[in-house]
Amino acid sequence: MTEALQDSLRHVKDIPRLIKSVGALWQIRGIFEVETSQRHDHQIEFTQLHIVGKQVFSAIGDDLAHVGHLITGVLDFDQSCGENLETIVAYGLCEELDKLKTLYKGLPDFLNKVTDLEMKNISEDISEYQVSTVYVPQVGYFLRLMGNLEESVAERFPYLELAFVAETAEGKECFYRTHRTLELDKVLGDLYHKILDMERAILRNLAANIEEYTQTLESAAKVAAEIDCVTALAIAARDYGYVRPDLREDDVLIIENGRHVLQEMTANRYVPNDTHITKEGRINIVTGPNYSGKSIYAKQVALITFLAHIGSFVPADKAIIGIQDRIFTRVASKETVGISQSSFMIDLNQISVMLRHSTSRSLCLIDEFGKGTLTSDGIGLLCATLLEFASRKSPPKVLACTHFSEIFDENNLPKSPQIIFYTMSVLDSSNNHEDRKFEDIVFLYRLVPGYKVPSYGIHCAQLAGVSEEILNRSRYVQKLLLSGKPIDRLNAPGVVSRDREYRDLAESLLALDCKTGNVTAFKEDILERRIGGS
Repeated sequence: MTEALQDSLRHVKDIPRLIKSVGALWQIRGIFEVETSQRHDHQIEFTQLHIVGKQVFSAIGDDLAHVGHLITGVLDFDQSCGENLETIVAYGLCEELDKLKTLYKGLPDFLNKVTDLEMKNISEDISEYQVSTVYVPQVGYFLRLMGNLEESVAERFPYLELAFVAETAEGKECFYRTHRTLELDKVLGDLYHKILDMERAILRNLAANIEEYTQTLESAAKVAAEIDCVTALAIAARDYGYVRPDLREDDVLIIENGRHVLQEMTANRYVPNDTHITKEGRINIVTGPNYSGKSIYAKQVALITFLAHIGSFVPADKAIIGIQDRIFTRVASKETVGISQSSFMIDLNQISVMLRHSTSRSLCLIDEFGKGTLTSDGIGLLCATLLEFASRKSPPKVLACTHFSEIFDENNLPKSPQIIFYTMSVLDSSNNHEDRKFEDIVFLYRLVPGYKVPSYGIHCAQLAGVSEEILNRSRYVQKLLLSGKPIDRLNAPGVVSRDREYRDLAESLLALDCKTGNVTAFKEDILERRIGGS
């Protein structure tokens, strides 16, 4: 049934525009016919689709049926669906138009007979020029000869009047007027454009009649668009294994083995995750390394909630979705000169709207809020926002992803029964971070209770292809920071060479006696070193 509906829907285009070009309007009627025929053929009560069918019929009624009969009575759909997408008026509607079409269709054979008559008056001197009679739309009928007639030959046939010469890939073509071609101009005239003019007049009249039903057609088009969406959702549910969500008045959000609708199509292996938010534990804080799937998890929860509210099946094994009033997000902002705000100010505006308008029926996503400013300011704003949500009598459902380990400090974010910490599981087989190798770390993309401090940023840099020299320097700096030791200068060859040069210059300066020493020689020595490139 979905395939039959799609076949009808793909012909329904922009109805307001097509009211002036009426060739596809009748396809709307086919949508209801699909629903009716499928129920009749299979003897199955398609309850939901039958309701949609009633909506279609109430939107179209007898008016659209009348429009359909007008169109099918005027247009020849078999001829109108060619590659040139022309709209062809059907035979039998206008007798004069039918005669012109019949005459135009037989015109090549008729012109061949005219050529045979002309050849009886032409000598063999001309017959070798490949003579034919042709019709050129909007210009007329001509005797065509391939090549130029010799002047001595042309003088013997004064009734041949040269009209024009055309250069083609096959050579030069000369077009002549004769008594017969002039007679054809008078009797037949410009057949092709006569047919076009008559068909356009008929189509203008048809369009004028259809315009009276513009409101009916637009209403039917809206229902067709809704059916198109529902059909697309049904096909996605069938092809990708979605399940029917249980949409409830209860203020809960329970998802078993939820998946991200797009990410699972691009990843070689996708790990589903659960979500369980009821009356307590409304503030879910997700920590974990970079590249571990925190943002994808938060977005998949929002997408599943959204799909359930628009009537779609969802990518999960089971989903109990409480009715939500809004979905608020603080996600990565794209910087643009079109907005006179910094990326951090955009983030703040999103948080501000979330704090002012969210209710217990709202779902709030906060992804890496606070990292766009000074660390201390970002931590303070994030903790204060989460504390505000947790302090409410009926807080919203919050999914907050962050790298700030400072939120684990109760001085920054006090404990609350509404706050639950989760993390993305990582398999780390190394004994300590100093001995950690690339193959020691495996991201499991599984949401588990608890929290993790390591970000594995250097590991992510290795995955991104950052050079080993930079990675080694990063590990060295990290080691010194963790041990509280001062960070040494980078021992790269260029840095070591400059340090040696500066040390030699300093020693030379200290050894120079400005009163008795040779200052000129000292300057020349320094200049020589600089010119030498040391």
